[in-house]
Amino acid sequence: MSRSQWKGCFISRSLLNEKKILKKKEIIVRDRHSSIPLFLLGKYVSIYTGRVFIRIYISREKIGFKFGDFVFTRRHNKKVKKSPKPKKKK
Repeated sequence: MSRSQWKGCFISRSLLNEKKILKKKEIIVRDRHSSIPLFLLGKYVSIYTGRVFIRIYISREKIGFKFGDFVFTRRHNKKVKKSPKPKKKK
């Protein structure tokens, strides 16, 4: 179920103080469910995946989306078939 329009988009409390955030060199975001606000345009943001921080650049196209849309939490590991070892000659 989506959020109702009269409430507006959700932005966490840690991002609401614009003046403090704009002075910081690097902005750290731990909650991936909040929307990307307009005042972060042109900034680098480090988003926590649960294990590491991933640094992304906020462009105009990303505003309004969630932080979690651009950071993946799971890794996809390919299964690599091992080549058979050559038989030794006696």
